[in-house]
Amino acid sequence: MIQVKTFYLNDLRECCYIAYDETGECVIIDPGCQTPGEQQRIVKFVKENGLKPVKLLCTHGHFDHVMGNAFVTRQWNISTYIHPEDKGQLERAQQYCQMFGYTIEQPPFDTMDLKEDEKVTFGNSALEVIHTPGHTRGGVCFYSAPDKLIFTGDTLFAGSIGRTDLPGGDYDQLMNSLLKKVIRVDPDSRVLPGHGPESTIAQEVHTNPFLRGE
Repeated sequence: MIQVKTFYLNDLRECCYIAYDETGECVIIDPGCQTPGEQQRIVKFVKENGLKPVKLLCTHGHFDHVMGNAFVTRQWNISTYIHPEDKGQLERAQQYCQMFGYTIEQPPFDTMDLKEDEKVTFGNSALEVIHTPGHTRGGVCFYSAPDKLIFTGDTLFAGSIGRTDLPGGDYDQLMNSLLKKVIRVDPDSRVLPGHGPESTIAQEVHTNPFLRGE
């Protein structure tokens, strides 16, 4: 059974998740840890819970979600997984950070590709990759049907959806991703977004104005 620890990181309050199971293996999703203090919060949780990180997963390549990629990959000698259409975002992350007044260590370019419907495994668990373009071209969600969890990155938030006015954004694509893929999963699934509080698919279908057509 997958358990999840949430960290709110950097000035943009990005949500980083550690997903782990009874084996102790875990994946780190969107490590936006910018400062040494934030980095050590993640290290402390891993050590105190006897976890073994095996993969770094990116829902997309925006800088606030990858600020800690270099640290995490080096700390645990693990690979970064990202959709190929967002590799460009990752490669330009340091440049984008500077445009917004931030400084980060450049995330590694050597990454593994995520593909639609593939299973990302760790321990006894697996997360299904759902390609959800719209916020970025290579945005993905990670879904566990048995555990009723979906990590939505900046595709879906509690009460809102991801912005589409940045390079690679497309509102029609995002709505297609949401209506034809994301909200088709188990309605009881917990929505674990890239910012803000968690929700459920059922809650968003009934109350999110973008999904209700308001």
